[in-house]
Amino acid sequence: MTNRVRENEEKAIHPPTSRNVTVLGGGLVGCLLSIYLARRGHRVQIVERRSDPRKLPWDAGRSINLALSDRGWHALEGVGLADPVRQSGIPMYGRMIHDLAGKLTFQPYGEASQAIYSVSRSKLNEVLMSLAEERENIRLHFNEKCTEVDLEHASVTLENLETGTYSILRGELVFGADGVFSSVRGAMQRTNRFDYSQQYLEHGYKELTIPAPAAGGWAMDRHALHIWPRGNFMLIALPNLDGSFTGTLFFPFEGDLSFESLKTPEQVTHFFDTTFPDILPIAPGIVREFFRHPTSSMVSVKCYPWTYKDKVALIGDAAHGVVPFYGQGMNAGFEDCVVLDRIAAQHGDDWGGIFGEYQRSRKPNADAIADLAVQNFVEMRDRVGDPKFLLRKKIEAHLHHQFPNRWTPLYTMVTFSLLPYADALRIGQRQDRIMDRIMQIEHIETRWPELDYAALLGEAETAGE
Repeated sequence: MTNRVRENEEKAIHPPTSRNVTVLGGGLVGCLLSIYLARRGHRVQIVERRSDPRKLPWDAGRSINLALSDRGWHALEGVGLADPVRQSGIPMYGRMIHDLAGKLTFQPYGEASQAIYSVSRSKLNEVLMSLAEERENIRLHFNEKCTEVDLEHASVTLENLETGTYSILRGELVFGADGVFSSVRGAMQRTNRFDYSQQYLEHGYKELTIPAPAAGGWAMDRHALHIWPRGNFMLIALPNLDGSFTGTLFFPFEGDLSFESLKTPEQVTHFFDTTFPDILPIAPGIVREFFRHPTSSMVSVKCYPWTYKDKVALIGDAAHGVVPFYGQGMNAGFEDCVVLDRIAAQHGDDWGGIFGEYQRSRKPNADAIADLAVQNFVEMRDRVGDPKFLLRKKIEAHLHHQFPNRWTPLYTMVTFSLLPYADALRIGQRQDRIMDRIMQIEHIETRWPELDYAALLGEAETAGE
């Protein structure tokens, strides 16, 4: 290391239960975690590789919209932030399906009042950063790249990307909230018996814009998540407060019809004309954006352990990267913060005990939502336009209304409850087996309203399903 080394060796005077904590990553989960830790009296240093996004004219990172649901709201309520965030989000009460002919079909997510909220990643990050900065025991450091993590001494070596100088930030705890390509996890992967796997989808995604109409308002229903399912791929769109929609094309990287195969403006125009015929009239700039905007990949990450002794822990995407098709990546990361905070309240200053219970509690649920997210991709692109699938969902909704204590749709368990993801997956698999039997009943299309569902559920329970 040839540059001048600056070392942070400040020995703070604080109660024995207060720790000096380094949080690598100033994104959504890193900021929320820091606020929870600071509320418990810890001194927190947030280290972020990017420049301060609040000082930029536009967000230089990913701008893909997020779907905020019950788990996320619960975490924000814990720091008094739910109400202001709700004012900057748009409720979406269901899916609006666009078929090839332009016909629209609305599929509610749950009860009439249940909605997920479309929120801007960048705006929410800015709000959380500002709330963190207001606290005396949180400091934010921008333009700092982590070059080394010393697990044994809970310290990180940083390179300032503006000055080229290095520093060593010493603390007592290090949290890796630095995303799917985490530096902290990278250091942990070099330890003995660390399990790690990653799986990329064969599909990538590209963001596209549906602008606000010149006359004002929105070009489509703003209270729905719009989906154009096309078998092996799909387009979705989420509303923004300014009247625009953020569209995302999920499309194979390679193949006869893929990002690789669409090489000219004429090819892209033909593709949208024939595949999404209602898009070009309301998004005339979409072909230009297709070539200007990057194509990004999607990866699921699983690993274990999430902690190193009583010094280091992973959280959010660093511990469990998930693909975006259940809208639960941020919500799951926020739930990590809530669970960690609850465990910390029980264990006091025993960080070995805190970390052990934290990873045992969260790991099964993280694996479950990772699997559910991939499963939901298949559902969204292939099945939401299938009449049999729609009938199946109608029967499930009927079961839920008839037997609310015995039947809850999987989507409702994942999105509109705090039920552990692993429990939701297990119950959902059981209900799938029951629905498979119901859908095999002869003439189910006409007979379903008159069936004795109490008897059918009783038979399934007797059979151990």
